[in-house]
Amino acid sequence: MNTAIAFLGALRPKQWTKNLLLFAGIVFSQHFLEPELLLRATAGFFAFSLVAGCVYVVNDVRDIEADRLHPKKRRRSIASGRISRGTALGLALPVFGVAVVISLWLGSAFSLVLAAYVVMQVAYSLFLKNQVLIDVFVIAIGFVLRALAGVELLRPVVPDVQISAWLLVCTFFGALFIASGKRRRELQNAGDQASNRRTVLGSYTPELLDGLLVVTAASSIMSYALYTIWPATVAKFGTEALLYTVPFVTYGIFRYLHLIQVSETSEDPSLVLLVDRPLASCVVLYAVAVALILYRP
Repeated sequence: MNTAIAFLGALRPKQWTKNLLLFAGIVFSQHFLEPELLLRATAGFFAFSLVAGCVYVVNDVRDIEADRLHPKKRRRSIASGRISRGTALGLALPVFGVAVVISLWLGSAFSLVLAAYVVMQVAYSLFLKNQVLIDVFVIAIGFVLRALAGVELLRPVVPDVQISAWLLVCTFFGALFIASGKRRRELQNAGDQASNRRTVLGSYTPELLDGLLVVTAASSIMSYALYTIWPATVAKFGTEALLYTVPFVTYGIFRYLHLIQVSETSEDPSLVLLVDRPLASCVVLYAVAVALILYRP
């Protein structure tokens, strides 16, 4: 039982909130209330979550010595010794196999996107995470792939579903903003030990990351605002009411900027979403507003 709990911890289920982005496709294509498609989106969520968990295991095995020197990462299942490296890798194999089976059921296009995600994450773990700027771009592209996958899993059942360029643009800038904020807080938390905790932090400066935050925050807000009033968007949904969701997005971004400055835990965006009540409330209110606008009788 202890091994199972430790392995579940190594899969980092708290990080799975990132994969909720796979539901964007079914929500904004207005198919969320269709059970078959909702089942496919849920399956896609678990496929990505299980694969991401296996990548985390491989990464933790590779970085075990460095993690043991980190004040927080040393508590992870593998670094702390609650589960051995061999056992963790052995258990990850069947979990990865389950994810592959699910992805094949969801279709070849979804499987290709998931495969691209795996290849990119492995490359990130091996060397891209040490390349300044490239590291945050890889994180952002990972979110774009999630958004793509959320659309591709619908196509076998609803072939006319289209990938919105705005979905990709908003996702990309939003993810760049989050990744830049993560690096900014990591740099601040690490202090003089920055390069020891994460090699790439030695190449960043507070000024550079603050500049990236300003640019990506503004780009995220403007791209989403433009999406809501774009003629094709208004024509698709038959309303301009999505414009009224812009304040939620703006507040969420401003709140995260605030947390980067005042909260040490903000270096983990997934944790922030789970523990910060104002931000979580904003996300819930945004989801309710979108649902009311897109699924009104």
